[in-house]
Parts: sequence; structure tokens; C-alpha cells
Amino acid sequence: MSPVTTRTRVGLVLAALLAVGDVVSAFFPTPDGVVGPPLPIVVLGGLLGIATLAAVVVAWRSGRRSALWTVAGTRVLSALTALPAFFVDVPPVVKLLVAVFVVLTVVSVALVLAPARRAASVTD
Repeated sequence: MSPVTTRTRVGLVLAALLAVGDVVSAFFPTPDGVVGPPLPIVVLGGLLGIATLAAVVVAWRSGRRSALWTVAGTRVLSALTALPAFFVDVPPVVKLLVAVFVVLTVVSVALVLAPARRAASVTD
């Protein structure tokens, strides 16, 4: 177990917010005739969101590295499911939202996996 630093907690909160967005979006699949992710991708995002939230709770309480890595892994997988939006014909606002989502994911993963700073030893 490692100490949960403020930096790590900020990353966990950001990851949890992204995960809540994934879970909520699973309840609003893309309607027929509208451009958007296919249903299996929406469901996968919801499941990844649930896994992230569970891992965030464990990581917050215990600081287990495995839970932190699970948070990072589920967030990366969720971001990967959004990347096809850059390669299909979707409105520019959707591409912008996906870009913001990916950047926030990178920031949250970097914060969650950042090592704790150690005090420098002074030798005389």
C-alpha cells in the first residue's frame, strides 16, 4: 500500500467524474438514425465506468497500487473506445468533446499514477 497523496486524490476525483459520465451515458444509447457510438460501445463504457468507481473507492480508502492501476486501466480503455470519433464523420462539437474527454483522461491517469514525493535526505 502506498500513501494516497493530494495529487492522487485529485486524479481519483477526476477519474470518478469521468466514470459517472460513462455510467450515465449507458442509460441514454444513441437513437436510430443519429450518429453516435454503437450500443455495445455504450454498454462497455458503462461497465468500465462502474469498474472505475469501484476501484476509486478501494484506492481512496486503502491506497492499494492495484486499485490505482485498475482506475488507470479502465480510464485508458474508456478513452480508447472514444477515439474512433476522430476518424468518422461526426459534428465538430463531438470531436471537441471527445478531445476534452481524452485530455482529462490523460491528466487523471497521470495524477493517479504519479509517485509520492519523498523527502530529500540531508547529509552533512
